[in-house]
Amino acid sequence: MQQRILKTAVMVVHDLVATAAAVILTFVFRFQGDQLAERMHALPWLLPPLLAFAGIVYGWFKLYRTKWRFASLPDLAGIVRAASVLALTLLVLDYVLVSENLYGFYFFGKIAIILYWMLQVFLLGGPRLAFRYLKYARSRQTQARGATTPTLLLGRGADIETVLRAIESGSVRRLSPKGILSPRADEAGQMMRGVPVLGGFKDLERVIADLANRGMPVRRLVATPSALAPEAEPDDLIARARRLGLPLARVTSLGEGMRDAELAPLEIEDLLLRPTVAIDRPRLEKFLSGARVVVTGGGGSIGSEICARAVAFGASAVLVIENSEPALHGILNHPPILNADAVVTGALADIRDRERMHALLAEFKPTYVFHAAALKQVPYLERDWVEGIKTNVFGSINVADATVAAGARALVMISTDKAIEPVSQLGVTKRFAEMVAQALDAEQAGPEPTRLIAVRFGNVLGSAGSVVPVFKAQIARGGPVTVTHAEMVRYFMTVREACDLVLTAASHADGEARTIRDAASDQRAAVYVLKMGQPVKIRELAERMIRLAGFEPGEDIEIAVTGARPGERLGEILFAKEEPRVSLAGIDGVMAAKPVFADRPVLEGWILRLRAAVASGDRKAAETVFEEAIPDFRLRDRKIPNADPEPIGPPAMEASAL
Repeated sequence: MQQRILKTAVMVVHDLVATAAAVILTFVFRFQGDQLAERMHALPWLLPPLLAFAGIVYGWFKLYRTKWRFASLPDLAGIVRAASVLALTLLVLDYVLVSENLYGFYFFGKIAIILYWMLQVFLLGGPRLAFRYLKYARSRQTQARGATTPTLLLGRGADIETVLRAIESGSVRRLSPKGILSPRADEAGQMMRGVPVLGGFKDLERVIADLANRGMPVRRLVATPSALAPEAEPDDLIARARRLGLPLARVTSLGEGMRDAELAPLEIEDLLLRPTVAIDRPRLEKFLSGARVVVTGGGGSIGSEICARAVAFGASAVLVIENSEPALHGILNHPPILNADAVVTGALADIRDRERMHALLAEFKPTYVFHAAALKQVPYLERDWVEGIKTNVFGSINVADATVAAGARALVMISTDKAIEPVSQLGVTKRFAEMVAQALDAEQAGPEPTRLIAVRFGNVLGSAGSVVPVFKAQIARGGPVTVTHAEMVRYFMTVREACDLVLTAASHADGEARTIRDAASDQRAAVYVLKMGQPVKIRELAERMIRLAGFEPGEDIEIAVTGARPGERLGEILFAKEEPRVSLAGIDGVMAAKPVFADRPVLEGWILRLRAAVASGDRKAAETVFEEAIPDFRLRDRKIPNADPEPIGPPAMEASAL
């Protein structure tokens, strides 16, 4: 943080010196003799107010939001606009005040002001471009020395250019691009930053063979997002890459414009979803800029990604709360966290420890709390129901109360689509925690009360316990791939998409939702549901994964139907029937509903009875409380119509709920 302040201060000083130099050079170039002497004599009273005004103008046009090494056309446009404002200001002052009231003649004049404008643009923009070129030249030399892996880039021109820039800047290392394959026929034969476009995706084998014959054997393929779009037929691309024996990587980025680009192995799950929802990056940057963020369960798949996105969008400090020492160590040593400008700290703590939660949040003074800590595996919670209540209910209450006591602006509770019409311990404990948070949210008063919201989503690809890693492991050992029911369907999201949309929902809860009130109920939106497209049949998911691995389902690898387990249901539901929907104008990817909860005294009574049931190990008493609080839970014993199970292979894993 101190280094960033120092660098910004240096840029400000440079720009103010450049402004003074532009004025002085304008006088020297435009005037001579007595005219020059008179104007130079006036500099002591002219420059101080002009420099103060210039500093405000430069800040207004955000000249210090971009590092000089990344200076680009948008930055040059900002310089031109700022210089134009200063020139117009001088013109107005010269013609309206100076010439009429003080001197009786034009102090600058139109020609001098035009000259000043040109000099100002040059003195502000020139050093930036020169600095960028020097960095570019140095990085090109470094990249050339370290470029040891001949690589073929796949994607459209716009994506390829940003990847090449990342390679040149050193964000992506050791790659030596030898050619480009583009799905657009009109790009064939062109050059992109010195790298030729050698054809389309259909030419993959021919291009690989041609480059090998010319002594440049390709050792790696890198796919940009456009290469993985459905119209590019990525299934065929990954199959052909496997036949060629070439590793296929995809480009990821935590920063804008690929500046912090990274490569990751292309996994099967990257091809399983519809196109992701485009996020409003400026909105999230404005929302999190300078914020102090707490993430419970920050070492898990969802929590760790929220931490990474928080620092990427400008949070000033992040506190990671985790009860697993290995998980906490893993997230604190994750490269995006280690290289972040934000101050990231960790705390070993269990959300069941009420005093510890209050002490941590009171000391940290968070702006936002993201509550991702939970027990979520359906089979385990059906057996160990007491642990589910302790963590998902009592732990969530501890976090909610500590958040309000610490004066945070909002608590975002990560929930699940299984909370609606729950048939499992996971679903019912999450729904009960939602109700407690909604009741607490309704009690908040004052000009800027703490908001407490819940965000529901379905299964996250690649998260701990997700069905996709299980299927991949089963395919790797030759099958069978186990599915609990042939007709079972689930919603799926990527971890990145889920976390970006969680942050979007939080920004709405702390923004527009503070002022949106229904005339009849006087209640704000408190439950947000992420749009997850169409649900996916688990059996079809298994079949596609088998084909992507190069096998044929039913022939090379069998699919075994094992029968639905306790707590499972065929489909997922996003909203309860009684939850009134709320319109979120201008926000894609998120839906919302108003809360449905019991009065606070009733909730407190249920909580006391739950504590007694947990203390005595009385599952029937606990389920009675849940049936009173959530009447749909009474229908949990309805049987799922099972296909004939085949008792082979290990138990199938249900897709992770969080």
